[in-house]
Amino acid sequence: MSTYLEERIEWYDHNYRMGTPLISDTQFDQLEANLYRINPKANYFTKKTILPLPSLPKNRIGLFINGLTLKTRLIIEPKIDGCAIAIQYIDGELVKAISRKGRDITNKIKKIPDIPKQIAIRGLFQVRGELFSPSEYERSTYSQRQAAAYIRAADSKSDHLRFCSFQIINGRLNQHESLNYLKKLNFTIPEYKSLKFTSQVEMFRNQWINKKLFTNYPTDGIVVKINSRKLQLLREKSCGVYPFWQMAIKK
Repeated sequence: MSTYLEERIEWYDHNYRMGTPLISDTQFDQLEANLYRINPKANYFTKKTILPLPSLPKNRIGLFINGLTLKTRLIIEPKIDGCAIAIQYIDGELVKAISRKGRDITNKIKKIPDIPKQIAIRGLFQVRGELFSPSEYERSTYSQRQAAAYIRAADSKSDHLRFCSFQIINGRLNQHESLNYLKKLNFTIPEYKSLKFTSQVEMFRNQWINKKLFTNYPTDGIVVKINSRKLQLLREKSCGVYPFWQMAIKK
């Protein structure tokens, strides 16, 4: 019974990520819950431990916006200069954290003050964010060095570091909903701006350059994201690039 259900879920999940969903999110979540109730150690759960942390495409904003309508909703977030981290929870327990290079840093991440050790969620939950030092936000390279030193060191203090979460890796919500959901789970989320028109990107870029935007973070740019989850998946499918629904812009 569980094998058949697992195959169905994998098929639905594959079609969803290819941009051709066959059932609603509510129906899919119910199937996942049923499988977990029947067999919590199913391969579907144990093999879904890949935590992708690719570098974002940079500065090709014209190419990024090409093909989007003028009124495509976008989200602008700070490009925090730190170390990319992916965290995995199972049944609400923090069980794994990795750096971009794939290093297991679970024990170190558990010591960061603003990372929840437990969350009120059943099943698999994966979060991406940035480990950084907020103490000297005017010097972004300092922040990155501090975060990297903490990850490398065998024994070091963590109270000077913070974690800002900005993506649910295995999520099905749009970007705005994802950020608000993360906040409800007690994650720290970034300040962000919602754009009504794609033409507003350059305005916010200039605000950041002139130190009028995201000044409370150590930043080396801004990140532009497509808000719609459906459009995110379609962009990945059509461009063959993950995650081409978001773009980093520097000076």
